[in-house]
Amino acid sequence: MYRIDVLSHLKRLGFACAAVCTLFALALSHPVSADTAAEIDREVDTALEKLYRGTPSAEMLSKTAKGVLVFPDVLKAGLLVGGQYGQGALRQGGESVGYYNTVAGSYGLQAGAQTYGYALFFMTDSALAYLNKSDGWEIGVGPSVVVVDEGMASSMTTTTAKDEIYAYIFDQGGLMLGLGIQGSKITSITPDK
Repeated sequence: MYRIDVLSHLKRLGFACAAVCTLFALALSHPVSADTAAEIDREVDTALEKLYRGTPSAEMLSKTAKGVLVFPDVLKAGLLVGGQYGQGALRQGGESVGYYNTVAGSYGLQAGAQTYGYALFFMTDSALAYLNKSDGWEIGVGPSVVVVDEGMASSMTTTTAKDEIYAYIFDQGGLMLGLGIQGSKITSITPDK
């Protein structure tokens, strides 16, 4: 007869929780967020420079995009239960016009910690308006977002770019199984000046 050992399951759950807390503590030792608008702007400038240098199609899209929302340093960590967080800026005409954070939680088969950046290129006025009027926009709900991979990036032109929002994930570091932006919630913030 099979006997469930409750104490054994509680010990495993406690171990898993301790492991997740340890991963987050280790991951947070890497600076993820900036405290001021100036710091966020500097990080966004650096991120865009790297992205454009490595991915010419991103720079091409920036010339016709209505706005570019950049999260230069997103931290994702977890063990069965995970989360991610980062701060960024919305650029229009090369200037920051708003600041945002990106937050997501997840559960399932996952382990590790990773940092990465991502940029969303808003190609239509309606997609940008949706971001501005949303009190927290969850990617996957609302305007369609197309994640650009290396193959798509190499063949993309201004005439083939017909979707509302294009996402580029870049500057990945660390080790984590599973990476994506689906389900990330983006919310307007007011950083210190």
